[in-house]
Amino acid sequence: MKGITFKILLLSVVIFAACATSEDSKEENKALDSFNAEAYKDSIAAERTKSNIEFKDTAHSPLTSEDIEHFESLDFYPVNVTYRVKAQFIREQNAVAFGMKTTTDRLPVYEKYGEAHFELNGKKLILNIYQNQDLKKTAEYANYLFAPFADLTNGHDSYGGGRYLDMEIPESDELIIDFNRAYNPYCAYNDKYSCPLIPKENILDVKIEAGVKKYGNH
Repeated sequence: MKGITFKILLLSVVIFAACATSEDSKEENKALDSFNAEAYKDSIAAERTKSNIEFKDTAHSPLTSEDIEHFESLDFYPVNVTYRVKAQFIREQNAVAFGMKTTTDRLPVYEKYGEAHFELNGKKLILNIYQNQDLKKTAEYANYLFAPFADLTNGHDSYGGGRYLDMEIPESDELIIDFNRAYNPYCAYNDKYSCPLIPKENILDVKIEAGVKKYGNH
């Protein structure tokens, strides 16, 4: 999911794929009705190749030193355009800052930016979208939004702790939710990281067979 990096870990461990996905998300939201399936699949394939390269890079990989020696590739679900959905985006009118729970005592400050309402596999779903209050002060991530989610694949094909999505603030009341770009928190690869937990509101009663799968026995 586009230039994966955690160099600003002290601000938030959730920007793992923000660099890699932000520009693509921005372009998709500007052209919601212009979609080339083959070009889209090629772009996802390119992002996944880039992710694998970065996971092999000892300077940036979240893997343990032992795992990185044997790393060949992340495991992904096949790209499926069904999991790229157009959602109605409803902005939060009276957002209140709160400390999002993590796997440690760290409580990064977020606000609920809005809700994405969409239908997937015959079910009407709502996904809460958040904005990190430290990241929005930076030029690079001022428009960055974050959607942690869990689904019925967790603990089976996908990481038991849930997965993350990155996106840009939309210019309209429509938003692309692209589960093919769903990625794991760094905690899925290495226990040393502090990762936001999935809010109960974002536990989806549906299988999201898209994006990255679990890594090894994690």
